[in-house]
Amino acid sequence: MTLAQEYERQFAWRDWRAAFDALPLARGETVLDLGCGVGAQAAELASRGARVIGIDGNEELLAVARSRSLANAEFLRADLRHLPDLGLEAGGIWSSFAAAYFPDLSTVLASWTQSLRSGGWIALTEVDDLFAHEPLEGRTRELFESYVEDALAAKRHDFRMGKKLGEHLERAGLHVTRALKLEDDELSFRGAAAPEVLEAWNERFARMHVLRDFSGPAFERLRADFLACLARPDHRSRARVYCSIARKP
Repeated sequence: MTLAQEYERQFAWRDWRAAFDALPLARGETVLDLGCGVGAQAAELASRGARVIGIDGNEELLAVARSRSLANAEFLRADLRHLPDLGLEAGGIWSSFAAAYFPDLSTVLASWTQSLRSGGWIALTEVDDLFAHEPLEGRTRELFESYVEDALAAKRHDFRMGKKLGEHLERAGLHVTRALKLEDDELSFRGAAAPEVLEAWNERFARMHVLRDFSGPAFERLRADFLACLARPDHRSRARVYCSIARKP
């Protein structure tokens, strides 16, 4: 299964309705979808009356987004760390599951909000503590913890970004107006995972080449233990999906 197909499948497991319903979205305003992926959320924003400009760095994903032929959306390839001058003032910015790739998010937000009008809104969604599922073997938990700390120290990824969204937004000079916890059938749930969710997690581990290299010979045991944990009826997740909405003064 391709990454694009994985993203398409994951859309149904997120409580996007709660997030979209919370947006102060005005019909006809321009919204930047940063890290737009395959365009599924851009399609939802467009259906709610937005003119969407989706931006991503992955051309394969952008091709899928463009194939939707959305009347009120266009999709551009760009580096999210250094957005180009779009020559416009957007009314809103939407970004989901991209913030964790920027541990120095406050600095990146300064770049993102240059194209946001005064009074405009920004909504960020991110998971916190992705690997925090129980029951796991002690050595599995320790290896995940070491990996999470190494990723943050190297500024590759902040696996605990979800809880920090509000702090980063305020530090960037924005005013947080809403903070939500979203239900998620893949990342934050109790009980045994559905078979397609287990398959999705297995696919995710197959793509985690840095985790594989970091774990060395222990990787296959780590993956097997984690998947077995998700399949247990007594499984519980401490991971949470957060959505923070803020305004630009």
